[in-house]
Amino acid sequence: MCAINGFNFKDEGLILKMNQATRHRGPDGTGIFLGEKISLGHNRLSIIDLSDAANQPMFSSDGNLVISFNGEIYNFREIKREFEDFYKFKTNSDTEVILAAYQKWGAEFVKKLNGIFAFVIWDKTKEELFLARDHIGLKPLYYFLDGDRFIFSSEIKAILEHDVPRKLNREAFNIYLRTLYAPAPLTMFEGIYKFPQAHYGVFSAKGGSASGGKNGEFKLTKYWEIPVIKYFDTPFKILAKNLRGEILKSVERQLISDRPIGLYLSGGIDSSAVLDAMHEFRNNIDTFSVGFELPNKDDENKFNQDFYLAKRTAALYGTRHHEILLEEKEVLNLWEKVFLQLDEPIANSTAIPMMKLAEFTKGHGVDVVLGGDGGDELFGGYERYRLSRIIGYFPKILSFLPKGVDIFSRFMFQKDPVLNEVLQKKFFDREVSRSFFEERYFKENPFKTFEELFMDVDRRTWLVDESLMRTDKMSMFSAVEARAPLLDKNLIEFAAKIPRKYKVSAFNTKIILKEAFMGRIPDFLLSQPKRGWFSPAAKWLRNPQIHATAKNILSKNYYAETAPIFNWENVDKILKDHIEGRRYNLTILWALINFQVWAKLYKVKL
Repeated sequence: MCAINGFNFKDEGLILKMNQATRHRGPDGTGIFLGEKISLGHNRLSIIDLSDAANQPMFSSDGNLVISFNGEIYNFREIKREFEDFYKFKTNSDTEVILAAYQKWGAEFVKKLNGIFAFVIWDKTKEELFLARDHIGLKPLYYFLDGDRFIFSSEIKAILEHDVPRKLNREAFNIYLRTLYAPAPLTMFEGIYKFPQAHYGVFSAKGGSASGGKNGEFKLTKYWEIPVIKYFDTPFKILAKNLRGEILKSVERQLISDRPIGLYLSGGIDSSAVLDAMHEFRNNIDTFSVGFELPNKDDENKFNQDFYLAKRTAALYGTRHHEILLEEKEVLNLWEKVFLQLDEPIANSTAIPMMKLAEFTKGHGVDVVLGGDGGDELFGGYERYRLSRIIGYFPKILSFLPKGVDIFSRFMFQKDPVLNEVLQKKFFDREVSRSFFEERYFKENPFKTFEELFMDVDRRTWLVDESLMRTDKMSMFSAVEARAPLLDKNLIEFAAKIPRKYKVSAFNTKIILKEAFMGRIPDFLLSQPKRGWFSPAAKWLRNPQIHATAKNILSKNYYAETAPIFNWENVDKILKDHIEGRRYNLTILWALINFQVWAKLYKVKL
C-alpha cells in the first residue's frame, strides 16, 4: 500500500514534490525513476516483503520495465507458480509478480489479478505507460491530460504540484450537491479525472507503438464486468452455506500480510461476519471501534449504539478490542485536516471519526485492517432496496416514475427545493445529475429486477466514489491499509447469481447473508434494525465554537471566488433554523461547509 506519482517528461524537482505531497501514504520509503520521457515516483508502505529489495520504483529482471504500484495482489503466489521458470525473481513481493505477468501475458494479465491495486508500468522499449485500477475501485488513481502533459497520482494534491488549472468543474459541482460526492470519471477540478475502476489504459509517448497509439494518445479499456447472469437454482439453505464458504475463502485470501492485521468492527452484520470468518483462521484478533463523547448522555447513548454492540461482539469472540471516543472539542482541530485529505468534497461527516480511528489503529501497531464494506450493496442491506420492492407492488406509483433512473434519483438525490434556496440560478443545472446517471447506468438492465440493478449501480458509484474513497483517504492519512473482503472479485460474481428473493423482500433485508451466519454471529445483531453509521454532526453544529466557525465559513466573505455561487441570506437562515431546532438541515449544511473549506484550501477558481 503506497502512493504512485508520475508524468510523461523528465523533471526531478517536480516528481520529488509529488512524492512529498503523498508521503503520508508511504512512510517506509520513497524513490524515483527518471527517463527522458518519464518521471516516476513512489512512497512505500511495506506490507508484503519488507526487505529493501522490494522498494519501488522496481525494475523487471531484464531492466526494460519499471513499475510504481499501490495495493496488494492477494493471489500473487498462485500466479507466480505459473511462470517461475519463465522469470528470474529477485524478491518475494507481489510487485515483481505484476512485472513478470505483464511481460508474459501483456495487458490482459490484469484479468488474472485478485486484489486492490492502482499501478503504472513504463516500457522503455515501446516508450509506453500502462496503467490499471482494480476491479472494484478500492485504490484511487487520478490523471490530468492536456495534449502535451500526462500526469497521474494516487491523490489530486500531488497533481496540483504542477502548474495545472484549479478551475471548478461545474458539472461535478452540480452532481455533488445532489449526491454529496463527485462520481467518476469526474472530479471537482476541471481537467482532472478519476481513472475508472476495472479499466487499464495505455499512454503512448511515441507513434507507431505496438498498441497502435499515436504520440500523446491515451486509450482506456474496460477489462472486467459482471458476466451474463445465470441465477443459482440451489435450495436456499445450501446456497447460504455456499455463500459462507465463499466469504471464508475471500477473508483467508485477504489475511496475507507481513505486517499486523486487525479489523474495524462496527455493530453491524457485515463486519461481524468478517470477524467470524477471521476467527476460523486466527486467534488473538485485534478489533477497533470508534464512538462519540457528547455533553448529553442521552445523545451519547443514541449515537453509540453500534459502538456498544461492537464491544459485546468482540467479547464473545475474545478479541483484543480497542475503543476510542471522539470528543466534540476535537472536531474543529480535525475539520480542515479531513477536508484537505479528501482531495475533493465528500459530504459525509463520518470522515472525521474515521480519521481518528485510523490514527488510533496505527498507534496500536496495526498496519492493515479488514472491514465490512460492500455487504449492503451485494446482499440488499439498504432500506431503499426494501422500499423499492414495496413500490413495485403499486403500479400506479410506478406510472409516475417511468424510468429506473427516476426511482434511483428519488432515493439518492437531494431535492430541488433546498437547492433552489441555496444556489443562485445561473449555477444550478437541474437536469445534469439525472442525465449523467441515466446515460451511464440505466440505458440497459442486465438483471431481471430493478432492485438488482439498483444494488449494482450503488456498487459502481456511491460505494466507490464516496464510501471506499473516504475510507482510503482517511486510513491512508495514517498509513493504514484498508481491505474489504466482501468486495472480493470472486465474491461479487457469486453474489450476482443469487436471486433477488434471497436478498431483499418487502419485509426483510440481507436475507441470505443473515442465514449464512445464523447461529454463528450473535443473535442480538441479527435482530437489530438497519441504522447505518452516522455521526452527531447535527449536534456538533450547535456547539457554540463550531457554530461560530460554520457561520464564518457559510458567509459571502469567507472566500471571494465562491461568493457569487450561493444565496447567502438563505444559507444563513438555513443554518439559523438548524441551530434553533426549527428545521433539520445537516445534509445541505455539511455539503456547503465541506465545499467552502475545500475551495479555499485548494484555491479553486470559477
